[in-house]
Amino acid sequence: MFRRIGSTVVRHPVWTIVAWLIAAVAIVATAPSLPSNSDESSFLPKSYESIKAADLQEKAFPSAFTPSAIALYQRTDGGRLTAADKKDVARITSELSAKHIDQVQKVVPGQPSKDGRYTMTLVQMDSKNAGQPKQADAAKILRDDVKQLAKGTDLDVKLGGSAAQALDQQDSSKRGQALIGIGTFVIILVTLLIIFRAPILAVLPLILIGVVSAIANGLIAYATKLFGLQANSSISSILIVVLFGVGTDYFLFLMFRYRERLRAGDEPKEAMVNAVGRVGEAIASAAGAVIIAFLALALSTLGFLKQMGPALAIAVTVTLIAGLTLIPAVVSLIGPKVFWPSKTWQREPENARFAALGRGVQRRPGLTAAVSGLVLVALSLGILGYKATFDLASGSMPKTKESMVVQDEMQKAYSAGAAAPTDVYLSSTDGKPLDRSGFDAYARRLGAVDGVASARMSQVNKAGTTADFTVTLKYEASTDKAIDAVGRVRDVAHSDAPEGTEAVVGGMSSIYKDIDAAVNHDYRTVFPVAAVLIMLILGLLLRSVVAPWYLIASVGLGFGATLGATVWIFQEGQGKPGLMFMLPVIMYLFVVAIGTDYNILMIARLREEAREGREPREAAGMALRHAGPTVAAAGFILAATFATMMLAGNSLLTEMGFAVSFGIAVAAFVMAMFFTPSLTALIGHAAWWPGHGDRAEEAAAGGTVSDQVSGAEDRSGVAQQDPAGRRR
Repeated sequence: MFRRIGSTVVRHPVWTIVAWLIAAVAIVATAPSLPSNSDESSFLPKSYESIKAADLQEKAFPSAFTPSAIALYQRTDGGRLTAADKKDVARITSELSAKHIDQVQKVVPGQPSKDGRYTMTLVQMDSKNAGQPKQADAAKILRDDVKQLAKGTDLDVKLGGSAAQALDQQDSSKRGQALIGIGTFVIILVTLLIIFRAPILAVLPLILIGVVSAIANGLIAYATKLFGLQANSSISSILIVVLFGVGTDYFLFLMFRYRERLRAGDEPKEAMVNAVGRVGEAIASAAGAVIIAFLALALSTLGFLKQMGPALAIAVTVTLIAGLTLIPAVVSLIGPKVFWPSKTWQREPENARFAALGRGVQRRPGLTAAVSGLVLVALSLGILGYKATFDLASGSMPKTKESMVVQDEMQKAYSAGAAAPTDVYLSSTDGKPLDRSGFDAYARRLGAVDGVASARMSQVNKAGTTADFTVTLKYEASTDKAIDAVGRVRDVAHSDAPEGTEAVVGGMSSIYKDIDAAVNHDYRTVFPVAAVLIMLILGLLLRSVVAPWYLIASVGLGFGATLGATVWIFQEGQGKPGLMFMLPVIMYLFVVAIGTDYNILMIARLREEAREGREPREAAGMALRHAGPTVAAAGFILAATFATMMLAGNSLLTEMGFAVSFGIAVAAFVMAMFFTPSLTALIGHAAWWPGHGDRAEEAAAGGTVSDQVSGAEDRSGVAQQDPAGRRR
């Protein structure tokens, strides 16, 4: 099938290129804009308690005041606020309210801090648009206006709160995307120049993947609108890396084999047809593993991951199609001139280093497997210290951003949980008004919970059927202590609810508590489903029941080693309280799915060598010699590309960039080069049971085994002889 695809594309390269260009123009011109949402509650389905509480609040208290933005005032000299200062704050609050800014519903004065050095203006926005870009726009206007109104006073004012955080996330994301894009471009260009010494070949994938990127983004926007999904600002940064990193991988897989076929004596167009025929199955299987792993995210309960999965699957699907059609068409049109001015493509190098590594694996597969396996196990021990953190706001932007400064100052000036109080909604189950005589006792029991600073009954709805108890925690909403405390609040709220009533607990800490439960659900669901589906792809590719088990086990070890190393560096080394809660899920999918690419490429080449009549150990050595340079180049580029995410300047992308780049390096340079081939050599022919995919192909009737091997070598061009008569 892949040979037929290659033949069709090579025969009609111009029509293939024109079809891609028409598709790119049509999709980009008609695609809708990609929506975005930074509201943490949008991550969760409606079945979770925190979301039930939010829905109840909207019904019972439609005019309830929940600040979306907070203007925090202090004197420029850091002293206590004077009467004149308080008068200025009241004026600013009044004038802000009179401006009637879009999305702003109420502007009211807030409480001063106990030490008298801080006070606030609280701004409520339309709750239906929480997390939407229009509220970030409103925050920008508010920030400019409040600073303008404070001019000429002794006040220093900063704008924080969820809307301001969305604005700062937006700005940080744009800067991060620019740095990631530039870093990715430079890494791919420089690395390809070093590998091939050919400027056309270095620039070509960047141009082609740029076209693929435009089409993929358009299709993602269509899918997002069609299925009513919400995008998160981090997805765009990840898409850049996936498209260019994975696209360059498939480009390298194809170009290394194209160059090999040219060296074997094929005519240029025939060389491309043979290259697609030989490596197409490996590329398709590798892409299939990635696509299925990403689609497994559709099983996630988190909205962010539900959106990311289909988006990345679409991106990789378009990249796969381009790898089998657009890239072969363009390269076949250019021909060997694509390697200009280098002449190295005309002769096979000795590959001394990879040949030596191959001989090492061939001679001592047991030692190689043991050493590489122990390295992975040792790194995996770091998992024991893993902790999660849920502060998405500070995780997605630097601490120096204004909204983050406000968050930190409020934690010092007020109770740490004051910026995001917890609400307990007590409702009657029979629709009758609540008995208010027990409210004080209920509030006291809530206030006595460990980790609670205060609790009070704040309001009752007009029908008298629902009461809102405001609970202020001692800790900032996203900390482990706050999440544990809100769990205890839930227990007391439920168990001590008066007869005939039921309680639900809302607020940011409650949302984070539910996100934690949702992530644990995803660990139990997404991980095994993705692993099983990847194993099925490996089984179909290799026609084996045995090989997929140790291949997926090796990739699992790679995941463990990656998470362990990330824990040691960020938690132990930098003293962070934990890693971003979504990191293990994302890391699993990237490291397991993309890391499997290199295992697939190496094992497919090992099978090819075995089919040419080589024994398992020799086949492993030859596979490493021939596929090693491809895996090394592709692994380095992809790891370096993901590492550019560390330039974004926020902890989420920094942790993600390090973890995924480290995991890919482990997958390429430990698993694919040493662990997998050495294990396959040790297991021998049994690795291919029951399909015996490593057996030399059957010769025509009457043919001998030597005829089979000779014919296979003639067809492959891999095992031909050089002028000195040495076997290559």
